[in-house]
Amino acid sequence: MEHFIVSARKYRPQNFGDVVGQQAITNTLENAIKNNHLAQALLFTGPRGVGKTSCARILAKRINQEDATTDDEDFAFNIFELDAASNNSVDDIRSLTEQVRIPPQTGKYKVYIIDEVHMLSQAAFNAFLKTLEEPPAHAIFILATTEKHKIIPTILSRCQIFDFKRIGVLDAKNYLKTICEKENITADDDALHVIAQKADGAMRDALSIFDRVVSFSGSNLTREAVTQNLNVLDYDVYFNMTDLLLENKIPDVLMAFNTVLSKGFEGYHFINGLASHFRDLLVAKDTATIALLEVGDNTKKKYLEQAGKASMQFLIPAIDKANDCDLKYRASKNQRLLVELTLMQIASISFDGAKKKSSNYIIPATFFTALSPAKPKPVVIKPAPVKVQTLVPTQKIAEVKTESKKPLLKNIKRRTSALSLKNVHQKKEIKKTSNVEENYDNHPKTPFTQEELQDAWKKYYFKLQNLGEKNIASIVLAGVPKVSQNFEILLTLPNTLMKSQLEKGKHSLLGFLRERLNNYGISIKIIVNEKVEKKFAYTPQEKYEKLKEKNPLMEKLKNTFGLDL
Repeated sequence: MEHFIVSARKYRPQNFGDVVGQQAITNTLENAIKNNHLAQALLFTGPRGVGKTSCARILAKRINQEDATTDDEDFAFNIFELDAASNNSVDDIRSLTEQVRIPPQTGKYKVYIIDEVHMLSQAAFNAFLKTLEEPPAHAIFILATTEKHKIIPTILSRCQIFDFKRIGVLDAKNYLKTICEKENITADDDALHVIAQKADGAMRDALSIFDRVVSFSGSNLTREAVTQNLNVLDYDVYFNMTDLLLENKIPDVLMAFNTVLSKGFEGYHFINGLASHFRDLLVAKDTATIALLEVGDNTKKKYLEQAGKASMQFLIPAIDKANDCDLKYRASKNQRLLVELTLMQIASISFDGAKKKSSNYIIPATFFTALSPAKPKPVVIKPAPVKVQTLVPTQKIAEVKTESKKPLLKNIKRRTSALSLKNVHQKKEIKKTSNVEENYDNHPKTPFTQEELQDAWKKYYFKLQNLGEKNIASIVLAGVPKVSQNFEILLTLPNTLMKSQLEKGKHSLLGFLRERLNNYGISIKIIVNEKVEKKFAYTPQEKYEKLKEKNPLMEKLKNTFGLDL
């Protein structure tokens, strides 16, 4: 069985041309070597896995190759690597400075590569200062670190600093494609793109992920296999979710989110991915910004297609709501509800109740039928229509009979303005003619008792309660109606405010009583008497006094058991 070598070691760059995504730095080092303009202390800084140590080794080899007789000559004895993570004491640095004094046996330079230099102790840095400032002519120091801010300023001022950047997604994808050709592996463009995105700018991480995915799916890499192995949400999940949000299908949106959670994904990663998806759709809407869309060719077509469906009025508020959910997620006690509420709000952005069917937006009533028992609908007693006879001159009775079948809107006069004296007088005439008197001479006038009146009065109160008119209902019970002569009902109220409120609903009250008591000669007279104003009990003492008036034995009960209010 042949020994397996990981891709990060197998495909480590051997020259500056193989380094991915650092063309500015490699070109600078090439020109410095050619022009003999290379500093004796170099600091390579940047994220992990972007080629700092590889460039240091290539540079150390190239320095001595300039004066070598053959290209195959080995200068391994001229290159010294020190891992400062495990050799960070003062003694380690002192032994290094003692070796610096010895000139090389072959070649022109001795190169010292100190990796993870930020791990050196304060005393080791101080011991290294003098040697770094005035090194021998044959010594070159290359320091590599991922945390430049931990290095003391006196060291930084003595070095020529090269900042390595993160490797772009397209650069990493193209390098992976080259490795696939060398390894005879067929891979989808989208699959390699997902690996490059997952690496987050580190080429070493991209190669490690590549090895893992190849072990999982063999020599054929598909996007589905890569997303399954890396436990990342596929693009199709966000495309389908966006379609549901655009169609305002809230129940389907909630079920789709539940499917995502059932696969083991967290709501935090889902809402982050959804916000990025909305951002990509926004970028795809303009030809000038399509270059910012870092996806594969097949996925880019889907983005362009869906970007045509999603409007700017939808995408910008959707990104804002998803970002707001991201900020609140960690502090939320019910994180699933927070994401679901955000999804429902996003689905409601493009909803227009006047143009769309409510079934696409509002959760149907059957969705919650099993959760709440059905409640009986309140019975509302509607009074029968009352025929109103209009008092008109005798000579126009025939005309009224012939015109009674015409629509009412044709008899309505145009609204007049109050900007002139003529219109003021015209309004007064209209007001006089609009006050139509009702005549019930031909209707029944059945006598009724006080008990029947009070029973009908209470039923009208319950009718108002069912209709939600609780204010008028409370005024109806504020006084006791009494029957007077000629079927006139006297009602005494405590203040004029109640009287004015009841006057507004007096017509409806009269119609109800006339139909209920079968007496169309009933009239209501409202009297205001402030002395009979009802006293309400607010404090515990007032409530107790009220109970004591109704039942004098309350005082005895309180004294017998020593009760307190």
